[in-house]
Amino acid sequence: MKVAILSWSVVVEGLSLFSTATLTLLLLASCGRGEQSAVSNAATLPVQVAGSAAESHSRIETALVEVGSGVHELTLVGKVAYGEDRYSRISSPLQGRVLEVLVHLGDRVQAGNVLLVLDSQEIAQAYSEYVKEDSELQYATRAHDLAQDLYENKALPLKDLKQAENELTKARAEFRRAKERLLSLRVPAEELEKPLERQKITSRFEMKSPLTGTVVERNVTPGQSIGGDSGLVVFTVADLDVLQVVADVYERDLAMVKKGQAAKLSVEAYPEVRFPATVASVGDVVDPTSRTIKLRASVNNADHRLKPEMFARLQIQVGNDTPLLLIPREAVLEVNGKQFVYVVKGPDRYAKQAVKVSAISSDRVRVLEGLKLGQRIVIKGAVLIKGQEAKN
Repeated sequence: MKVAILSWSVVVEGLSLFSTATLTLLLLASCGRGEQSAVSNAATLPVQVAGSAAESHSRIETALVEVGSGVHELTLVGKVAYGEDRYSRISSPLQGRVLEVLVHLGDRVQAGNVLLVLDSQEIAQAYSEYVKEDSELQYATRAHDLAQDLYENKALPLKDLKQAENELTKARAEFRRAKERLLSLRVPAEELEKPLERQKITSRFEMKSPLTGTVVERNVTPGQSIGGDSGLVVFTVADLDVLQVVADVYERDLAMVKKGQAAKLSVEAYPEVRFPATVASVGDVVDPTSRTIKLRASVNNADHRLKPEMFARLQIQVGNDTPLLLIPREAVLEVNGKQFVYVVKGPDRYAKQAVKVSAISSDRVRVLEGLKLGQRIVIKGAVLIKGQEAKN
Protein backbone atom coordinates (compact mmCIF):
# COMPACT_ATOMS: atom_id res chain seq x y z
CA MET A 1 0.00 0.00 0.00
CA LYS A 2 2.85 2.40 0.77
CA VAL A 3 4.47 1.61 -2.56
CA ALA A 4 1.29 2.47 -4.44
CA ILE A 5 1.03 5.83 -2.69
CA LEU A 6 4.68 6.59 -3.41
CA SER A 7 4.29 5.74 -7.07
CA TRP A 8 1.27 8.00 -7.42
CA SER A 9 3.20 10.86 -5.79
CA VAL A 10 6.05 10.37 -8.22
CA VAL A 11 3.63 10.47 -11.14
CA VAL A 12 2.00 13.68 -9.90
CA GLU A 13 5.37 15.32 -9.31
CA GLY A 14 6.48 14.32 -12.81
CA LEU A 15 3.39 15.78 -14.37
CA SER A 16 3.92 19.02 -12.46
CA LEU A 17 7.50 19.33 -13.64
CA PHE A 18 6.39 18.62 -17.24
CA SER A 19 3.65 21.27 -17.06
CA THR A 20 5.99 23.87 -15.61
CA ALA A 21 8.58 23.25 -18.31
CA THR A 22 5.97 23.38 -21.05
CA LEU A 23 4.52 26.69 -19.72
CA THR A 24 8.00 28.18 -19.52
CA LEU A 25 8.73 27.27 -23.14
CA LEU A 26 5.43 28.75 -24.28
CA LEU A 27 6.07 32.03 -22.46
CA LEU A 28 9.57 32.29 -23.95
CA ALA A 29 8.21 31.68 -27.43
CA SER A 30 5.51 34.31 -26.96
CA CYS A 31 8.04 36.88 -25.72
CA GLY A 32 10.24 36.16 -28.70
CA ARG A 33 7.41 36.81 -31.12
CA GLY A 34 6.52 40.12 -29.36
CA GLU A 35 10.10 41.37 -29.54
CA GLN A 36 10.35 40.38 -33.21
CA SER A 37 7.10 42.25 -34.08
CA ALA A 38 8.22 45.43 -32.30
CA VAL A 39 11.56 45.43 -34.08
CA SER A 40 9.86 44.84 -37.42
CA ASN A 41 7.51 47.79 -37.00
CA ALA A 42 10.28 50.07 -35.83
CA ALA A 43 12.20 49.26 -38.98
CA THR A 44 9.36 49.96 -41.41
CA LEU A 45 7.36 52.77 -39.75
CA PRO A 46 9.25 56.07 -39.69
CA VAL A 47 6.80 57.66 -37.23
CA GLN A 48 6.87 56.89 -33.49
CA VAL A 49 5.38 59.93 -31.80
CA ALA A 50 3.94 58.35 -28.70
CA GLY A 51 3.16 54.85 -27.49
CA SER A 52 3.68 51.79 -29.62
CA ALA A 53 4.13 51.67 -33.39
CA ALA A 54 0.65 50.24 -33.75
CA GLU A 55 -0.83 53.20 -31.87
CA SER A 56 1.07 55.69 -34.09
CA HIS A 57 -0.03 53.85 -37.19
CA SER A 58 -3.68 54.02 -36.10
CA ARG A 59 -3.41 57.81 -35.92
CA ILE A 60 -2.37 58.06 -39.57
CA GLU A 61 -5.01 57.91 -42.29
CA THR A 62 -4.43 57.78 -46.03
CA ALA A 63 -6.59 58.25 -49.12
CA LEU A 64 -6.32 58.41 -52.88
CA VAL A 65 -6.10 61.67 -54.79
CA GLU A 66 -9.46 61.90 -56.52
CA VAL A 67 -11.21 64.04 -59.09
CA GLY A 68 -14.17 66.01 -57.84
CA SER A 69 -16.36 69.01 -58.64
CA GLY A 70 -15.35 72.44 -57.41
CA VAL A 71 -18.97 73.40 -56.70
CA HIS A 72 -19.72 73.78 -53.00
CA GLU A 73 -21.34 76.13 -50.50
CA LEU A 74 -19.34 78.75 -48.63
CA THR A 75 -21.01 79.66 -45.32
CA LEU A 76 -20.50 83.17 -43.96
CA VAL A 77 -21.67 84.68 -40.68
CA GLY A 78 -23.29 88.11 -40.68
CA LYS A 79 -26.38 90.07 -39.74
CA VAL A 80 -29.42 91.58 -41.43
CA ALA A 81 -29.37 95.35 -42.03
CA TYR A 82 -31.26 98.06 -43.90
CA GLY A 83 -30.49 98.45 -47.58
CA GLU A 84 -27.78 101.07 -48.09
CA ASP A 85 -30.02 103.38 -50.16
CA ARG A 86 -33.31 102.25 -48.68
CA TYR A 87 -33.44 104.01 -45.32
CA SER A 88 -33.16 107.57 -44.05
CA ARG A 89 -32.42 108.99 -40.62
CA ILE A 90 -34.31 112.28 -40.60
CA SER A 91 -33.27 115.29 -38.53
CA SER A 92 -34.83 118.75 -38.47
CA PRO A 93 -33.00 121.28 -40.68
CA LEU A 94 -34.09 124.11 -38.40
CA GLN A 95 -34.89 124.79 -34.79
CA GLY A 96 -38.43 125.08 -33.53
CA ARG A 97 -41.29 123.69 -31.48
CA VAL A 98 -43.26 120.65 -32.61
CA LEU A 99 -46.92 121.44 -33.25
CA GLU A 100 -48.10 118.07 -34.61
CA VAL A 101 -46.71 114.57 -35.09
CA LEU A 102 -48.63 112.87 -37.88
CA VAL A 103 -47.11 109.35 -37.93
CA HIS A 104 -46.43 106.56 -35.46
CA LEU A 105 -44.06 103.61 -35.30
CA GLY A 106 -44.88 101.02 -37.93
CA ASP A 107 -46.82 103.41 -40.16
CA ARG A 108 -46.35 103.06 -43.90
CA VAL A 109 -45.51 106.40 -45.56
CA GLN A 110 -44.98 107.57 -49.11
CA ALA A 111 -42.21 109.86 -50.29
CA GLY A 112 -43.42 113.44 -49.67
CA ASN A 113 -45.83 112.59 -46.85
CA VAL A 114 -45.76 115.06 -43.93
CA LEU A 115 -44.29 113.50 -40.79
CA LEU A 116 -44.58 116.44 -38.40
CA VAL A 117 -45.37 120.18 -38.30
CA LEU A 118 -42.94 122.59 -36.68
CA ASP A 119 -43.26 126.25 -35.66
CA SER A 120 -39.91 127.85 -36.43
CA GLN A 121 -38.89 131.45 -35.89
CA GLU A 122 -35.99 130.81 -38.24
CA ILE A 123 -38.37 130.85 -41.18
CA ALA A 124 -39.99 134.08 -40.00
CA GLN A 125 -36.61 135.77 -39.59
CA ALA A 126 -35.32 134.46 -42.93
CA TYR A 127 -38.47 135.65 -44.73
CA SER A 128 -38.19 139.09 -43.14
CA GLU A 129 -34.63 139.30 -44.44
CA TYR A 130 -35.83 138.14 -47.84
CA VAL A 131 -38.50 140.91 -48.03
CA LYS A 132 -35.91 143.50 -47.00
CA GLU A 133 -33.44 142.38 -49.67
CA ASP A 134 -36.20 142.34 -52.29
CA SER A 135 -36.97 145.98 -51.45
CA GLU A 136 -33.27 146.86 -51.59
CA LEU A 137 -32.99 145.19 -55.00
CA GLN A 138 -35.98 147.11 -56.37
CA TYR A 139 -34.50 150.40 -55.14
CA ALA A 140 -31.03 149.60 -56.56
CA THR A 141 -32.60 148.64 -59.89
CA ARG A 142 -34.50 151.94 -60.18
CA ALA A 143 -31.42 153.93 -59.14
CA HIS A 144 -29.30 152.20 -61.76
CA ASP A 145 -31.91 152.81 -64.50
CA LEU A 146 -32.04 156.51 -63.56
CA ALA A 147 -28.25 156.82 -63.52
CA GLN A 148 -28.11 155.16 -66.92
CA ASP A 149 -30.55 157.70 -68.40
CA LEU A 150 -28.74 160.66 -66.85
CA TYR A 151 -25.39 159.42 -68.12
CA GLU A 152 -26.71 158.96 -71.64
CA ASN A 153 -28.01 162.60 -71.51
CA LYS A 154 -24.60 163.72 -70.22
CA ALA A 155 -26.14 164.85 -66.96
CA LEU A 156 -24.21 162.38 -64.76
CA PRO A 157 -20.50 161.58 -64.64
CA LEU A 158 -19.29 158.05 -65.44
CA LYS A 159 -18.10 157.41 -61.89
CA ASP A 160 -21.64 157.87 -60.52
CA LEU A 161 -22.98 155.41 -63.10
CA LYS A 162 -20.34 152.88 -62.03
CA GLN A 163 -21.32 153.41 -58.41
CA ALA A 164 -24.96 152.67 -59.26
CA GLU A 165 -23.92 149.52 -61.10
CA ASN A 166 -21.94 148.33 -58.05
CA GLU A 167 -24.90 148.96 -55.75
CA LEU A 168 -27.14 146.96 -58.07
CA THR A 169 -24.71 144.04 -58.17
CA LYS A 170 -24.49 144.04 -54.38
CA ALA A 171 -28.27 144.14 -53.99
CA ARG A 172 -28.70 141.21 -56.39
CA ALA A 173 -26.18 139.13 -54.40
CA GLU A 174 -27.86 139.88 -51.08
CA PHE A 175 -31.29 139.04 -52.51
CA ARG A 176 -29.97 135.73 -53.88
CA ARG A 177 -28.47 134.88 -50.50
CA ALA A 178 -31.78 135.56 -48.69
CA LYS A 179 -33.67 133.46 -51.21
CA GLU A 180 -31.23 130.53 -50.88
CA ARG A 181 -31.65 130.72 -47.12
CA LEU A 182 -35.41 130.27 -47.46
CA LEU A 183 -34.94 127.39 -49.88
CA SER A 184 -32.60 125.68 -47.40
CA LEU A 185 -35.40 125.92 -44.83
CA ARG A 186 -37.61 123.95 -47.23
CA VAL A 187 -39.78 126.90 -48.28
CA PRO A 188 -41.33 125.86 -51.64
CA ALA A 189 -39.52 127.41 -54.59
CA GLU A 190 -42.79 127.92 -56.47
CA GLU A 191 -44.03 130.10 -53.61
CA LEU A 192 -41.02 132.39 -53.96
CA GLU A 193 -41.63 132.76 -57.68
CA LYS A 194 -44.94 134.48 -57.02
CA PRO A 195 -45.17 138.28 -56.69
CA LEU A 196 -44.31 139.39 -53.18
CA GLU A 197 -47.85 140.47 -52.32
CA ARG A 198 -49.21 137.01 -53.23
CA GLN A 199 -46.65 134.93 -51.32
CA LYS A 200 -47.96 132.98 -48.33
CA ILE A 201 -44.96 132.10 -46.22
CA THR A 202 -45.33 131.58 -42.46
CA SER A 203 -43.26 130.12 -39.64
CA ARG A 204 -45.05 126.80 -40.09
CA PHE A 205 -42.66 124.11 -41.36
CA GLU A 206 -43.69 120.66 -42.58
CA MET A 207 -41.12 117.86 -42.33
CA LYS A 208 -41.66 115.35 -45.16
CA SER A 209 -40.46 111.81 -45.75
CA PRO A 210 -37.70 111.59 -48.37
CA LEU A 211 -38.65 108.03 -49.38
CA THR A 212 -41.39 105.43 -49.32
CA GLY A 213 -41.14 102.98 -46.46
CA THR A 214 -42.01 102.20 -42.85
CA VAL A 215 -41.46 104.38 -39.79
CA VAL A 216 -39.07 102.23 -37.75
CA GLU A 217 -37.90 104.88 -35.29
CA ARG A 218 -39.59 107.94 -33.73
CA ASN A 219 -37.96 110.23 -31.17
CA VAL A 220 -40.32 113.20 -30.94
CA THR A 221 -43.53 114.27 -29.18
CA PRO A 222 -45.80 117.32 -29.62
CA GLY A 223 -44.50 120.42 -27.84
CA GLN A 224 -40.88 119.26 -27.97
CA SER A 225 -38.18 121.66 -29.18
CA ILE A 226 -35.93 120.14 -31.81
CA GLY A 227 -33.33 121.11 -34.37
CA GLY A 228 -30.35 123.39 -34.05
CA ASP A 229 -27.02 121.71 -33.30
CA SER A 230 -28.49 118.80 -31.31
CA GLY A 231 -28.29 116.39 -34.26
CA LEU A 232 -31.35 114.53 -32.95
CA VAL A 233 -32.65 111.85 -35.33
CA VAL A 234 -36.39 112.54 -35.23
CA PHE A 235 -37.52 109.69 -37.51
CA THR A 236 -36.01 106.75 -39.30
CA VAL A 237 -37.92 105.63 -42.38
CA ALA A 238 -36.82 102.40 -44.06
CA ASP A 239 -37.91 100.35 -47.02
CA LEU A 240 -38.25 96.91 -45.43
CA ASP A 241 -39.25 95.19 -48.67
CA VAL A 242 -35.58 94.76 -49.59
CA LEU A 243 -32.89 94.30 -46.92
CA GLN A 244 -29.23 93.45 -47.03
CA VAL A 245 -27.00 91.00 -45.20
CA VAL A 246 -23.57 92.19 -44.12
CA ALA A 247 -21.19 89.22 -43.70
CA ASP A 248 -17.46 88.69 -43.15
CA VAL A 249 -15.28 86.94 -45.72
CA TYR A 250 -11.86 85.61 -44.70
CA GLU A 251 -8.91 86.42 -46.94
CA ARG A 252 -8.47 82.77 -47.92
CA ASP A 253 -12.02 82.70 -49.37
CA LEU A 254 -11.96 86.10 -51.07
CA ALA A 255 -11.13 84.72 -54.54
CA MET A 256 -14.25 82.54 -54.50
CA VAL A 257 -16.86 85.30 -54.07
CA LYS A 258 -17.95 87.96 -56.52
CA LYS A 259 -20.81 90.30 -57.25
CA GLY A 260 -23.93 88.66 -58.66
CA GLN A 261 -23.51 85.21 -57.09
CA ALA A 262 -26.64 83.45 -55.85
CA ALA A 263 -26.90 82.85 -52.11
CA LYS A 264 -29.28 81.59 -49.45
CA LEU A 265 -29.94 83.21 -46.10
CA SER A 266 -30.97 81.47 -42.88
CA VAL A 267 -31.85 82.92 -39.46
CA GLU A 268 -32.65 81.35 -36.12
CA ALA A 269 -36.25 82.58 -36.18
CA TYR A 270 -37.02 80.41 -39.22
CA PRO A 271 -34.52 77.50 -39.14
CA GLU A 272 -36.24 75.58 -41.94
CA VAL A 273 -36.49 78.53 -44.36
CA ARG A 274 -33.82 79.54 -46.88
CA PHE A 275 -34.32 83.10 -48.17
CA PRO A 276 -32.95 83.72 -51.69
CA ALA A 277 -30.26 86.42 -51.82
CA THR A 278 -27.79 87.89 -54.28
CA VAL A 279 -24.27 89.18 -53.60
CA ALA A 280 -24.47 92.94 -54.16
CA SER A 281 -20.89 93.99 -53.39
CA VAL A 282 -17.57 92.75 -52.01
CA GLY A 283 -15.53 95.22 -49.96
CA ASP A 284 -12.11 96.55 -50.88
CA VAL A 285 -10.74 97.00 -47.35
CA VAL A 286 -9.46 94.32 -44.96
CA ASP A 287 -10.35 94.75 -41.31
CA PRO A 288 -6.97 94.85 -39.51
CA THR A 289 -8.36 93.13 -36.41
CA SER A 290 -10.48 90.29 -37.80
CA ARG A 291 -8.62 90.02 -41.16
CA THR A 292 -11.96 89.85 -42.96
CA ILE A 293 -13.63 91.73 -45.81
CA LYS A 294 -17.24 92.94 -45.72
CA LEU A 295 -19.64 91.31 -48.18
CA ARG A 296 -23.15 92.64 -48.77
CA ALA A 297 -26.01 90.63 -50.22
CA SER A 298 -29.51 91.87 -51.00
CA VAL A 299 -32.53 89.80 -49.98
CA ASN A 300 -36.21 90.23 -50.82
CA ASN A 301 -38.32 90.76 -47.70
CA ALA A 302 -41.79 91.42 -49.09
CA ASP A 303 -43.40 89.47 -46.23
CA HIS A 304 -41.32 91.38 -43.63
CA ARG A 305 -40.26 88.21 -41.81
CA LEU A 306 -36.64 89.31 -41.68
CA LYS A 307 -35.77 92.04 -39.18
CA PRO A 308 -32.73 94.33 -39.18
CA GLU A 309 -30.02 93.30 -36.66
CA MET A 310 -30.95 89.59 -36.87
CA PHE A 311 -27.91 87.31 -36.85
CA ALA A 312 -27.76 85.30 -40.06
CA ARG A 313 -25.82 82.71 -42.03
CA LEU A 314 -25.23 83.34 -45.71
CA GLN A 315 -24.56 80.32 -47.91
CA ILE A 316 -23.03 81.14 -51.29
CA GLN A 317 -22.62 78.60 -54.05
CA VAL A 318 -19.04 78.95 -55.30
CA GLY A 319 -16.79 77.07 -57.71
CA ASN A 320 -17.74 75.41 -61.00
CA ASP A 321 -18.34 71.98 -62.51
CA THR A 322 -14.81 71.63 -63.94
CA PRO A 323 -13.18 68.35 -62.73
CA LEU A 324 -10.47 69.14 -60.19
CA LEU A 325 -7.87 67.18 -58.21
CA LEU A 326 -9.05 67.60 -54.64
CA ILE A 327 -7.46 66.66 -51.32
CA PRO A 328 -8.29 67.52 -47.69
CA ARG A 329 -6.84 70.79 -46.44
CA GLU A 330 -5.44 68.94 -43.41
CA ALA A 331 -3.16 66.86 -45.67
CA VAL A 332 -1.13 69.94 -46.68
CA LEU A 333 1.71 71.12 -44.45
CA GLU A 334 3.83 74.22 -44.88
CA VAL A 335 7.44 74.97 -43.94
CA ASN A 336 9.21 78.20 -44.84
CA GLY A 337 6.41 79.18 -47.18
CA LYS A 338 6.59 75.90 -49.14
CA GLN A 339 3.69 73.44 -49.18
CA PHE A 340 4.01 69.66 -49.20
CA VAL A 341 2.19 66.40 -48.53
CA TYR A 342 3.33 62.90 -47.61
CA VAL A 343 2.92 60.31 -50.34
CA VAL A 344 2.57 56.63 -49.36
CA LYS A 345 5.49 54.63 -50.81
CA GLY A 346 4.77 51.30 -49.13
CA PRO A 347 3.59 49.79 -45.87
CA ASP A 348 4.34 52.42 -43.21
CA ARG A 349 6.69 54.26 -45.60
CA TYR A 350 6.09 57.88 -46.64
CA ALA A 351 7.91 60.44 -48.78
CA LYS A 352 7.59 64.22 -48.71
CA GLN A 353 6.18 65.68 -51.96
CA ALA A 354 6.15 69.41 -52.78
CA VAL A 355 2.76 70.67 -54.05
CA LYS A 356 0.95 73.83 -55.04
CA VAL A 357 -2.67 74.12 -53.95
CA SER A 358 -5.48 76.68 -53.86
CA ALA A 359 -8.41 76.85 -51.46
CA ILE A 360 -11.67 75.43 -52.75
CA SER A 361 -13.60 75.26 -49.46
CA SER A 362 -13.05 75.39 -45.73
CA ASP A 363 -11.90 71.73 -45.67
CA ARG A 364 -10.68 70.98 -49.23
CA VAL A 365 -8.01 72.35 -51.55
CA ARG A 366 -7.40 72.02 -55.26
CA VAL A 367 -4.07 70.50 -56.35
CA LEU A 368 -2.37 72.69 -58.96
CA GLU A 369 1.01 70.92 -59.10
CA GLY A 370 2.82 67.98 -57.51
CA LEU A 371 0.28 65.13 -57.44
CA LYS A 372 -1.47 62.83 -59.90
CA LEU A 373 -4.79 61.08 -59.91
CA GLY A 374 -4.72 57.81 -57.94
CA GLN A 375 -1.71 58.59 -55.73
CA ARG A 376 -2.20 57.68 -52.08
CA ILE A 377 -1.34 60.38 -49.58
CA VAL A 378 -1.55 60.91 -45.85
CA ILE A 379 -4.71 62.86 -45.05
CA LYS A 380 -4.55 62.67 -41.27
CA GLY A 381 -1.54 62.40 -38.99
CA ALA A 382 0.93 64.10 -41.34
CA VAL A 383 2.12 66.15 -38.39
CA LEU A 384 3.29 62.93 -36.70
CA ILE A 385 5.45 62.07 -39.69
CA LYS A 386 6.82 65.60 -39.81
CA GLY A 387 7.62 65.41 -36.11
CA GLN A 388 9.43 62.09 -36.58
CA GLU A 389 11.51 63.59 -39.40
CA ALA A 390 12.45 66.53 -37.21
CA LYS A 391 13.41 64.14 -34.41
CA ASN A 392 15.60 62.06 -36.69
